[in-house]
Amino acid sequence: MADTKSKALAKRHEIDPQYKWKLEDIYENNDQWEEDFKKVKQLAGEITKFRGTLGQSADQLTLCLNYQDDLFSMNDKIFVYARMRRDEDNTNSLYQAYTDRAMALATEVSAAVSFIIPEIISIPEETLKTYLAGKQELQVYKQFLSEIIRQKKHILTEREEELLALSSELAHAPKDAFTIFNNADIKFPFIKDENGEEVEVTKGRYISFLESKNRQVREDAFHALYSSYEKVKNTLASTLTSNIKKNRFYAVARKYPSALEASLDADNISTKVYDSLIETVNKNLPLLHRYLKLRKKVLKLDELHMYDLFVPMVDLPPKKIPYNEAVEMVLKGLQPLGGDYTGYLKKGFSSGWIDVYENEGKTSGAYSWGAYKTHPYVLLNYQGTINDVFTVAHEMGHALHSFYTNMTQPYINSEYKIFVAEVASTVNESLLMRHLLNNTEDKGEKAYLLNHYLEEFRGTVFRQVMFAEFEKSTHAKIEAGEALTAQTLSDIYRDLNLKYFGDAVTVDRDIDLEWSRIPHFYTSFYVYKYATGFSSATSISEQILSQGKPAVDRYIEFLKSGGSDYPLELLKKAGVDLSTPQPVQDALNVFEKILNELEKLV
Repeated sequence: MADTKSKALAKRHEIDPQYKWKLEDIYENNDQWEEDFKKVKQLAGEITKFRGTLGQSADQLTLCLNYQDDLFSMNDKIFVYARMRRDEDNTNSLYQAYTDRAMALATEVSAAVSFIIPEIISIPEETLKTYLAGKQELQVYKQFLSEIIRQKKHILTEREEELLALSSELAHAPKDAFTIFNNADIKFPFIKDENGEEVEVTKGRYISFLESKNRQVREDAFHALYSSYEKVKNTLASTLTSNIKKNRFYAVARKYPSALEASLDADNISTKVYDSLIETVNKNLPLLHRYLKLRKKVLKLDELHMYDLFVPMVDLPPKKIPYNEAVEMVLKGLQPLGGDYTGYLKKGFSSGWIDVYENEGKTSGAYSWGAYKTHPYVLLNYQGTINDVFTVAHEMGHALHSFYTNMTQPYINSEYKIFVAEVASTVNESLLMRHLLNNTEDKGEKAYLLNHYLEEFRGTVFRQVMFAEFEKSTHAKIEAGEALTAQTLSDIYRDLNLKYFGDAVTVDRDIDLEWSRIPHFYTSFYVYKYATGFSSATSISEQILSQGKPAVDRYIEFLKSGGSDYPLELLKKAGVDLSTPQPVQDALNVFEKILNELEKLV
């Protein structure tokens, strides 16, 4: 592949095929995609034959739900293929168009099936229970039907549901505008790297620059990034505010007191869980301040700036970890999960599941995705840092969760909630970290890893909960009828930074604009799940390492469960009770132990 430090990013065609995912496993060519596109349009038109018949018999209800599953699963394939083709290169106009068409088709499908849930609601509960008891084939829809009954008061009339379904394409506009801008249109300046060479700042390289031992490189990259967002802050304030207003619209339409309650109710979770998380983390902020003071002391800085937060505290020789070596590290680290799990993991690494390297126009960051009838896929922007190695483990955790679920559950239960999704990814990271710590005798390397582990806590618990507070505050302002401008957003964000980082850090003005570049803010009330997931994963990984096979078996069953029960219930079966603040506090107690250990080493 092209040198990741070259002056310009590689073009897509310059990347070695062995490091690209195989989307041909979904559709061999675009003609097949077009055929399914036509088929879905036809099926969407024909599903109306069930309208008005669902209360006639269990057989009729089952037939309709089976038809809906087939329609949705084929539509998923169409959308996933189009979007991931676009993600390969966001400047490719063909796949921009495919994604737009796929989104329009998804809206059409949603509108076509919008009669189903209101019609099911009109069936008396006792009749539904009789249907379930009398027809075995309907049992796979038990959780689905129970959820409809639970949310009955938030489901509208057939016409109103149809209108909401038709509005979904418009509702995506703020996120879509931000995504295209953030991945295709925004450009960053060149800076001088450690060798004095002019290098383009990209989102993929940004963290690598912030990890540089050369402070000038860190500072230049920091200012280069935020100066680019500063130029468009009013536009980005508009897109983010529009997204928040969208959330308010749907909450009001579905008779929820707030967007937060509407979002959490999808997982059957009380706002008390959200508030308790923030409260517990806030109580433990002195631990974060203590860690930051240690960082300032070890780095021997008069002032610790925001661009000093990612550089490793321990001075080890620079090490670029080749991707193939990262794969081996992950495989060894996840051996406690057993041969069945690692066997599937090897299959994923060798069978075109993963798109490894950054290229021009490629979507930034990392994710795992796919459709029910395909194997999972993973997008990376691998740069060779230890963070990237953990990202491989993280995303493959998501991928294997999907793999086990799709292999075990019917389509209707295959979409597990995000609330539990971050558990699978973080268990992998925890096991990899423990493996690396247990297999080094080098004091410096151990200190480096402990520092990294603390950074995982800082990034996954403290940082995400700060984001969660930001989302709660911004939504509250809109719901109170107040305006959100770029300045207002920056002021809210600055106050949170001052609280979370304390007097150990000089909170640079540039960081006030960080809200403008966070993609997760367009999937609102999502980020808190990283913190709850991390806490759950800490517990589960400890069980796996201390108990062995019984804990592994419980965990694999959890991975196979998909969306067959509510998230808190699934986690209870895996040995974690997030209805109390205890798992979060337990995780923060681990943070304190790691901090104690690092303080002794440095």
